[in-house]
Amino acid sequence: MTFKPAKALVAPLFALIAITAIPAMAQNIAVVNGKPIPSSRADVMVKQLASQGQADTPQLRSAVKDELINREILMQEADKQGLNNSADVKAQLELARQSIVIRSLIGDFVKKHPISDDDIKAEYDKFRAQAGDKEYHVRHILVDNEDLAKSIIAKLNAGTKFEDLAKQSKDPGSAANGGDLDWATPASFVKPFSDAMVALKKGEITQTPVKTQFGYHVIRLDDVRPAKVPTLEEVKPQITEALQQRKLQAYQEELRKKAKIQ
Repeated sequence: MTFKPAKALVAPLFALIAITAIPAMAQNIAVVNGKPIPSSRADVMVKQLASQGQADTPQLRSAVKDELINREILMQEADKQGLNNSADVKAQLELARQSIVIRSLIGDFVKKHPISDDDIKAEYDKFRAQAGDKEYHVRHILVDNEDLAKSIIAKLNAGTKFEDLAKQSKDPGSAANGGDLDWATPASFVKPFSDAMVALKKGEITQTPVKTQFGYHVIRLDDVRPAKVPTLEEVKPQITEALQQRKLQAYQEELRKKAKIQ
């Protein structure tokens, strides 16, 4: 049997080590004090930045690499000082972990329960029916008690300007503008208010105070026009978002009912 000299075995051995090390190094973007930074971590950060509008370029990846190296250095120093064992840090880490996992759960739920075009169309039709085919330009004066509202109506009937009396309204959003609520559909208001509003003719005021959960209203109708209802395509994103939120709310309530809470 012939034995190869030791030197002849050295070169192939180092070559084998180098070959086997290449895939391992490819999985990391850097190694800091012996601790590797996996390339998957960089991929996640690049993906997050790309979702915010940044282009996935070599320059961005270089910046991400530097950022992750800096983070690793700081993390190692924090670990050396024992800060990772702080109760406050542990609590914040758990909250961050929950947020990430819950976000993933929500994303998975939305993917598995998409909003159909039929659902969107049905919601749009309901919206159109509620909105009605007319818009109303109204003013109002809101006060705390019925007697004050009646005295305001008497003053208006006697010729006092509505805009002057509106200054005493307890609705700060409209009091400074003569009680002006701008153009709106009946669905924009609570039912007692909208019922009284649509019963008026242009220029009329309510002769009886209108009671709602906010107080007593004196209402004047300034004008009426055909409603400008947005098209389905214009409101499709908002409707989709609203229906998704509704599904998620129902999902959460279902899980809560099943949970044992003590």
